[in-house]
Order: sequence, then C-alpha cells, then structure tokens
Amino acid sequence: MPDSIPLTIRSGGLDDVAAVLALMDQATEWLVSIGRDDQWGTEPHSTNPKRIAQIEGFARAGGLWIAERGAAVVGALSVGEALPYVPPAEEPELYVQLLISSRSASGRGAGAALLARARELAVAQGVTLIRLDCFAGGEGALVRYYEKQGFTRGDTFSVEQPGREWPGQLLTLRW
Repeated sequence: MPDSIPLTIRSGGLDDVAAVLALMDQATEWLVSIGRDDQWGTEPHSTNPKRIAQIEGFARAGGLWIAERGAAVVGALSVGEALPYVPPAEEPELYVQLLISSRSASGRGAGAALLARARELAVAQGVTLIRLDCFAGGEGALVRYYEKQGFTRGDTFSVEQPGREWPGQLLTLRW
C-alpha cells in the first residue's frame, strides 16, 4: 500500500473484529517465520474462541480504533481497562490493551499514529499516564519499539501459559 495514500484513524466496532483478527493472524505467521512462536504461539487468532471474544469485548467497550490507508485496514488500537494479569495503576491511566499493524505497513507509521491517538484520548480524559504491556522475549525487540515511541520500562512479569511462562514487560508514558 503506497504511503501516498493518507493514513486515517477511525473508531472501530464489531464490524472490524474480523479485520483485527486477520492482522493478528498475519503477525503470528510472521513471528513463526522468524522463529518467535513463543510470543503468540502458532495457531491463528481468528479461530481461537477466547481471542475472538477478547477482540469483540474491546469493540463493545468502545475503545477500538482502526487505522486505514484507503479501504485497507493497516492497524488497530484498543484502549480501556488494564488487562487482568497487570498490576493496577496507582493513578488514573489510559491502558493500551492492543496495538497491531499490518506487516505490509511495517515501518510506515501506523503504530506510531495509533499511539498518538491514545495520547490524544488520554489528554481529552485529563489523564497523564498511558500504560501498556508487551512480550519481553525475542531479545527485547518489541520493548525497544515502545521505548522509541517514548515509553519507559516498568516492571517485568510473567503469565502462566500451557507448558511455559510468557515473559512480559510493563511500559509507561507520562507527560
């Protein structure tokens, strides 16, 4: 998708769930191709009832945002309550529950634009803290991405997964 087509961000809804799951499936295929199946596993999210319900829940809660170039969905953001495995914040916050962009849009600013939208939403709510969590494995590549976006490392944690522990990193952005 050419960068000459402007990126737009709009509010998402239940009609966008399949597109978000497709982005997640695409990311999982790519992660598996580079040997990082420890991040999201190997199975498609679009066939996982728990993941489908999670994304539908994000859409129903009103915190889903969709990035598009033309008619193509190139990214998604969900903001809302912190996920259950994350310690609660000690002050009001906006929590990034999901940030995903298309592999075809990698490096073209969709993720940064969606994070900028999260900051706009936080400012509009009078909140000066955004938190998110991400996979801390893979030599910390995802953690470094968020640091380049202005986030600071917080606590590390792990989530029990079948047969393994998923390493997580909490990150914060303040202004």
